[in-house]
Amino acid sequence: MIDILPQHEKFLTKIAQAADKLQYPTYLIGGYVRDLLLKRPCKDIDVVCVGSGIQLAEQAARSIRNATQVTVFSNFGTAMFRVGDLEFEFVGARKESYNKESRNPMVVTGTLEDDQNRRDFTINSMAFSLNKKHYGALVDPFNGLKDIENKLIKTPLNPEITYNDDPLRMLRAIRFATKLNFKIDNSSLKSIESLSSRIKIISKERIIVELNKILLTDKPSIGFILLEKCGLLKYILPEITSLKGIDEIEGQTHKDNFYHTLEVLDNICQHTNDLWLRWAALLHDIGKAPTKRFSKKVGWTFHGHEFEGSKMVYHLFKRIKLPLNDKMKYVQKLVFMSSRPIVLAQDIVTDSAIRRLLFDAGDDIDDLMTLCDADITSKNEAKVKKYLNNFTNYQYFP
Repeated sequence: MIDILPQHEKFLTKIAQAADKLQYPTYLIGGYVRDLLLKRPCKDIDVVCVGSGIQLAEQAARSIRNATQVTVFSNFGTAMFRVGDLEFEFVGARKESYNKESRNPMVVTGTLEDDQNRRDFTINSMAFSLNKKHYGALVDPFNGLKDIENKLIKTPLNPEITYNDDPLRMLRAIRFATKLNFKIDNSSLKSIESLSSRIKIISKERIIVELNKILLTDKPSIGFILLEKCGLLKYILPEITSLKGIDEIEGQTHKDNFYHTLEVLDNICQHTNDLWLRWAALLHDIGKAPTKRFSKKVGWTFHGHEFEGSKMVYHLFKRIKLPLNDKMKYVQKLVFMSSRPIVLAQDIVTDSAIRRLLFDAGDDIDDLMTLCDADITSKNEAKVKKYLNNFTNYQYFP
């Protein structure tokens, strides 16, 4: 038995009454059930019925006070309405089959079992009965409850089939593992690795939704390491994978800029939820791969990597369908200026140099300093970190 949140129960009771009136077996399913069990907040409530989801949505909305008008998506056989900050989506149980070159399934009416079979992961396949006769019964054919207890991401069916049918699920597996701090089942990991090239059939718009969700987790490095290990990242952000590795010439090496970047990203996530500042952290060193050179006098250099990286931001945003507006310009600016405060901290700083920095950074000075602070990842950079911490008190001098 799952404990329904008291603030949601009055709405679910109305949906249950509408389902009984229509004589439709009806269930809560997917993320809402998962998050109830994990005691995580969830405002998206998915309802599946063995019947017409559209008809059930219309019937339920009529009985719920302050429900918005029902929005119908006829092509998908779904309908939704909102009540305050809650979103209710209704669908009739269905069975899906896939064409190899598309993630868009051919859909036919099905049973609850068919609908659970088509779900991406066992933890998203559990159903909670709403009908009066079986209210509260958990239908869990794939032991999703056990996988929640074991913190495991598994597919309900053969992972080769699940990921081959819809390659976006490979990104979703990594996103859920990152967000929930779960592990991905070994058979799933192997399937993702073997099928990684299938991600190329997925639209950039859908990929970026998952990528942004990974970036907005508490520790996105988990997701990016998984993306790289499974072979997905090279198809999505080759600029990041090109940072991986350490070269050595005449005994001189440089740090692995891939793992350094992920450390910077995790650092900044402790101080901001701003998606675009997190993007700036992820991309701040992308210019290092094309500018890497070796000099016998000074060793490895990355001269002009900030300028090169800022140019790369535009092409990257355009390729992966991120907005080419002020958000892109903001990321470009932070990437371009990402080393200036650090360079100042290493030199004898003058008032005029500080004023130029403040003028160039403008309203983004605080974000720039947050990025620079996150960029300090080694003990021998302690002096720079101390300078940056003191800069806030100095930056607005007359």
